[in-house]
Amino acid sequence: MTVLQCSLYQAIIFVTLITFGRLHVNAQQTQASTASFKKHIISKTFVSEGVSVGDVNNDGITDVLAGNYWYQAPAFNKHLLHVDTLNPVPGYSTTFLNFCMDVNRDGWIDLIRFDQPGGVCAWYENPKNNKGLWKSHIILQTAGNETPAFADVDLDGRMDLICNDNTAKQVLWLKSPATKEDTTWERYVISRDSLRGTHKYTHGLGWGDVNKDGKNDVLIKSGWWESPANVKDADWKFHAANFGEDCANMFVYDLDKDGDQDVITSSAHTYGIWWHEQKQEGNGNTSWVTHEIIKSFSQTHALAFKDMNADGHPDLITGKRYFAHNGKDPGAFEPAVVYWYQYKPGKDPQWIPHLIDNNSGIGTNFVVTDMNKDGLPDIITSNKKGVFFLEQLKPAANNRKKIK
Repeated sequence: MTVLQCSLYQAIIFVTLITFGRLHVNAQQTQASTASFKKHIISKTFVSEGVSVGDVNNDGITDVLAGNYWYQAPAFNKHLLHVDTLNPVPGYSTTFLNFCMDVNRDGWIDLIRFDQPGGVCAWYENPKNNKGLWKSHIILQTAGNETPAFADVDLDGRMDLICNDNTAKQVLWLKSPATKEDTTWERYVISRDSLRGTHKYTHGLGWGDVNKDGKNDVLIKSGWWESPANVKDADWKFHAANFGEDCANMFVYDLDKDGDQDVITSSAHTYGIWWHEQKQEGNGNTSWVTHEIIKSFSQTHALAFKDMNADGHPDLITGKRYFAHNGKDPGAFEPAVVYWYQYKPGKDPQWIPHLIDNNSGIGTNFVVTDMNKDGLPDIITSNKKGVFFLEQLKPAANNRKKIK
């Protein structure tokens, strides 16, 4: 073989390897970004704007809780849980948000319910498979903010609540009961400024480490409260910032990978989702530059930020809160969609849209979790169209586990 032939042979091998490598990477990327969903209609009745999930009867299967009912998986049979939301204000629900946790540490998950903004926040005690309604316990009589946060504030392994008391005009976090059979929620004041984030209809709340000091902070659309060393200390320092219009869930993440934290917000009642880029000025001050993610549908009144395709990056999940104000919001009569946006990090972050469904939508909170333990995140929503389980499917149907 001549030197020229040898060089050509080596070049062919090199190009072949490079091409194969690219095809292999592209195949992996395509597989990572592929996700399809099957819609299960749990209920066609408007029972709540909030929803949660948990194993209510300790049978090892994840059930759905929405409004005054829990739906027993796998058939999602309906059981009456309480009667506090059977007579809502016309056109609205008195279950605005639901969360689940074992409040009194008796080994059975309980239900937390936020009424309409400014109404009661209560938890309902699981009767441990005994018949009858669940016993109600008041957490806060007048709980405001349209997106209260469910987060482990003091890092004790137990979830807590962040909201406002619109009567006392304070922003609070409420520590969940710490010992077995305890039912006391301890109250800690984040802010006493009566004009900042204390209206019952305050839109937008976030929990994340804005300044990368290792402690999570509390965000609203006009800025953020810096967490002190001891989160039980009162009157956290406030930093003013412009995070846009009335929003919903707010997420903190280094989206452009420049070493500082950015913020994601959405429009709760009009059009738009944005990310706000944190900039450090030469004088030591911080500024924020707003970038549009999408503006294709309105009423994104709840969001989640979780990895949908196992590529190691969190993705954005949201949809339309169908008829949030009973047809009075911009785009109210457009399809009730649910989307996930594949996040690709970089200096100019990319958000690839994936339509999940166009006739369900979201409420004021929804759940992204693996319902059937197959390793794929599913989506559970509740709103004026009903209650829905959007099951993520594997490409090969025969690899799919059933809920059992």
